[in-house]
Amino acid sequence: MTRLAAFLGAVAAWELAARARWLDPFLFPPPSGVGWVLYELVWTGRVWPHFRVTVGEAVAGLVVGTACGSVLGLASATVRPLAEVVEPVMAVLNAIPRVVLAPLFVIWFGIGAASKVALSFLLVTVVMFFATYTGIREVDARLVERVRTLGGSRRHVVREVYVPSVTAWVASGLKVAVGFAFTGAVVGEFVAASQGLGYLLSFAQSTYNAALTLALIALVGTVILVLFWGFGRLERWWLRWKPEHRRPAPAVPAGAPPRALPAEQAP
Repeated sequence: MTRLAAFLGAVAAWELAARARWLDPFLFPPPSGVGWVLYELVWTGRVWPHFRVTVGEAVAGLVVGTACGSVLGLASATVRPLAEVVEPVMAVLNAIPRVVLAPLFVIWFGIGAASKVALSFLLVTVVMFFATYTGIREVDARLVERVRTLGGSRRHVVREVYVPSVTAWVASGLKVAVGFAFTGAVVGEFVAASQGLGYLLSFAQSTYNAALTLALIALVGTVILVLFWGFGRLERWWLRWKPEHRRPAPAVPAGAPPRALPAEQAP
């Protein structure tokens, strides 16, 4: 509630400042004007063809990048010579602003969907590589030795130790990768495209249409927040075996008799 109240207060202050001409409405249009532009985009259907293009590019980059990054992370964590080659490359790609590669991808793959998918793919691959790689490397060697001491085979070690560790890291990485996938698609479209939300943003910028720009930013942000929320729910379901994701047991009233154990658990 505190966040919602702060957000509504900021929007109301912005609305009042724009209507009182404390802010230039050409540069800072009131939220009501931005909302009306967004309503027209959705109601008239003008935005939907561009929305479908951007979502398709982002999903393609997310799926392929997740698969490639996870496989590379797994291979690098288990094959040390491969890690010595791949890890520095990924570290360099992670250090530089990867969106600056968008013009190069346009030159290589054209202004079609391929250049946007390639940029989303690169952004997601780096995230998922480090999520998988770190998840495997962070496994406690003492825990592995204890499982082996108790007679566990390699299959038991992988299933009971490595898979839970990697699952937690990959689930967290996916939430970040979703935003990066849309970032790659929109930035690629903004650089050069004939359709997509990034193309509409570029058009709004070229015509100095601040209301349309803010409406598109709000639309993209809303989509990413919804996907982030969805992946958060998926992560909690996926990792429901972890203590922090379990539902707390119902409180027992004071003075209540102890509940009997089920027959199969009774001594």
